[in-house]
Amino acid sequence: MSQIYEEVLKANELYVSTFGDKAQLATPPSRHFAILTCMDARLDPAKFAGLKEGDAHVIRNAGGRASDDAIRSLVISYKLLGTREWFIIHHTDCGMETFSDSIMEELLEKSLQTAVLEGGQWKDVGKTKGSSEGKYIRWLTIKNQPLSVIEDVLRVRNHPLVPPEIPIYGFIYDVKSGKLIEVEEASKVGKAK
Repeated sequence: MSQIYEEVLKANELYVSTFGDKAQLATPPSRHFAILTCMDARLDPAKFAGLKEGDAHVIRNAGGRASDDAIRSLVISYKLLGTREWFIIHHTDCGMETFSDSIMEELLEKSLQTAVLEGGQWKDVGKTKGSSEGKYIRWLTIKNQPLSVIEDVLRVRNHPLVPPEIPIYGFIYDVKSGKLIEVEEASKVGKAK
């Protein structure tokens, strides 16, 4: 077993020992909102949004993008679990700004091992066989943070399974200060109708 594996299980033992009445938490989030944000390890939605367990749904993926699966989760969050407001939160210094679909396709075609970023360019250092399957995935990379937030809020707002009465807010989290910066145009197009 790896050291990480052991650390995770040890941390879980400690968590279990102080679990207390968390078993009584209801399935629907008590504050009735959901956050779609990036999987970046520097973001802790519980801290930057003041959440406790049971407060809100947090959906995470690379870039915090409004992918089909993210929208699926948001629709379930509303339809079956009663959320009434949604936040889409991207962040500064996002790794999704460092490559394009074609770069990802090339890297995966060369090998499936981890690539390295050298001098602002991605370089494949793998020695094993790659796959051309990467060309069939839309990677949802980011060229401009405010525009990507607006694009994602619009995509969710205009989705036929999203009710018009749900407000959708757009923000960028600043990884240097911890501040949430509203993208006003995103929140404007996400306004409940």
